[in-house]
Amino acid sequence: MALTREEREQFLAEPHVAAIAVDAGEGRAPLTVPIWYQYAPGGDVWIMTGLDSRKNRLIGAAGRFSLMVDRLDPTIRYVSVEGPVVETTPATLEQLRELAFRYLPADKAEGYVAFAWKEHGEQVVLRMRPEHWVSSDLGTV
Repeated sequence: MALTREEREQFLAEPHVAAIAVDAGEGRAPLTVPIWYQYAPGGDVWIMTGLDSRKNRLIGAAGRFSLMVDRLDPTIRYVSVEGPVVETTPATLEQLRELAFRYLPADKAEGYVAFAWKEHGEQVVLRMRPEHWVSSDLGTV
C-alpha cells in the first residue's frame, strides 16, 4: 500500500542510511552507493560528499539524483525520492557534526567529526528538491 504524503516524509526524516543513485553516463549503470543524508518534512534533502569525488562529478553532470531508504521491521517499508539539485555549497563543520550525530552514538560522533574534517578533504553539500516519490508499506511477510 502506498504511503500518504505525511507517512513518506516522516519515514524519510528518520535516520536511515540511503542508497543514492545517479546517472553514470553512457554504457554504465547508475552509480548506486550508501550515503548519509538529512531531511525534514516539507524541505529539501541534503547530502555531503567530497568535492573531488566521482559521486559529486556525476551529480553535477546529471543535475539530479535519487535516494532510497527502506526497513524490514516491523513492516517492510520503503521510500524513494528523486529530484534536481537546487544548491551546492562548501560543507561546514556544523553540517558534518549534524550528520555524525544523526547516525552515530553520541560517544562516537565527535571523534568521527574530528577525523573526517581532517582526513576526508574538501566536502560539499548538495541540496535536492524532492520532485518524484515512490513509497510502499508491504506489511509483514
